[in-house]
Amino acid sequence: MLTIVAFSFLVAAQSLPVKQTLNYESIFNFGDSLSDTGNFLISTDVNSPSIGRPPYGQTFFNRSTGRCSDGRLIIDFIAEANGLPYVIPYLQSVRTNSSVDFSKGANFAVAGATANDLNFLKVRGLPVPLLTNKTLDVQLDWFKKLKPSLCKTKPDCDQYFKKSLFFVGEIGGNDYNYPLLAIRSYKHAIDLVPSVTNKIINVASALIEEGAVTLVVPGNLPIGCSAVLLERFSDDNRSLYDQRNHCYKPLNNIAKLHNAKLQEGLVTLRQKYTHAKIIYADYYGSAMQFFNSPSKYGFTGSVLKACCGGEDGRYNAKPNVKCGGKGSTTCENPSTYANWDGIHLTEAAYRHIATGLISGRFTKPSLSNGSLISKF
Repeated sequence: MLTIVAFSFLVAAQSLPVKQTLNYESIFNFGDSLSDTGNFLISTDVNSPSIGRPPYGQTFFNRSTGRCSDGRLIIDFIAEANGLPYVIPYLQSVRTNSSVDFSKGANFAVAGATANDLNFLKVRGLPVPLLTNKTLDVQLDWFKKLKPSLCKTKPDCDQYFKKSLFFVGEIGGNDYNYPLLAIRSYKHAIDLVPSVTNKIINVASALIEEGAVTLVVPGNLPIGCSAVLLERFSDDNRSLYDQRNHCYKPLNNIAKLHNAKLQEGLVTLRQKYTHAKIIYADYYGSAMQFFNSPSKYGFTGSVLKACCGGEDGRYNAKPNVKCGGKGSTTCENPSTYANWDGIHLTEAAYRHIATGLISGRFTKPSLSNGSLISKF
């Protein structure tokens, strides 16, 4: 009985918003499915996508919202930490065919988005069936179109954007995922790293030119701990797996290379724009906490096996069974799992990553804008 009560209390606590420790007045987000709050679903790039149906959204929203998880994402917890509403998907204005108040920010991220465009990938011989053409450049164009409705003159824009927080990513994961999943090619993925990181840096630079002052540029997650990639690269050679967490080392090396190149680019960007606060968000390090010590963070179910998917296979992430599709099952308590659908993480995992960012432990420099002291 005590165990049931304790678990119920833990679940209730995890559903609460994070405490407000920051005070940015608006958030503008660019990226892919790790932070898309509805654009892909609204876009109808794919008819009846699984993310538009249960069990997506079941944990917090009690309905599917277009988020690729059972509940909230990192960007949702960042909004809560600022006392702001959840960031509205930009395409919401298209769906409603009416004006939407974006004064508190806008989300341009689209599930499936890549940093580079389709032609760039095709000329490199990659058979890439892109889910969407809403690349990082397209998202930047959306912001430029929205900007005149946010502020009219340069002084007004300077005043407005100095209180805004810009998230440029995470993005680039799909650039790597497509060749990794389609043809199991490390070389193609690694060869893409310079172009992906350069694109992120260039878009961050363009946003600063448009008036952004505080930017968060996240690195890649440890993709070697992704259930769908673990299933795809399943290997009997145990030396390829990290003994501590059983993640696939060659895949994590791609993420490490991406993150190292991205940070090199940010150094140059800081030198060019000395007035801007350019923050690196270490998604990799924050996530590795629970991959290395699952039980410490409440993941008593699994951190590597997907909560939602087909029951066959070592990681519950066979490509022929999609979460929410025919033949899929969902674990009883998603909060005890880190992997949600094989590609994306659970709300519980995202909450831990976000907490690491908000506390300042996994951001360089800190996210804090000085007015409130972090309580984490």
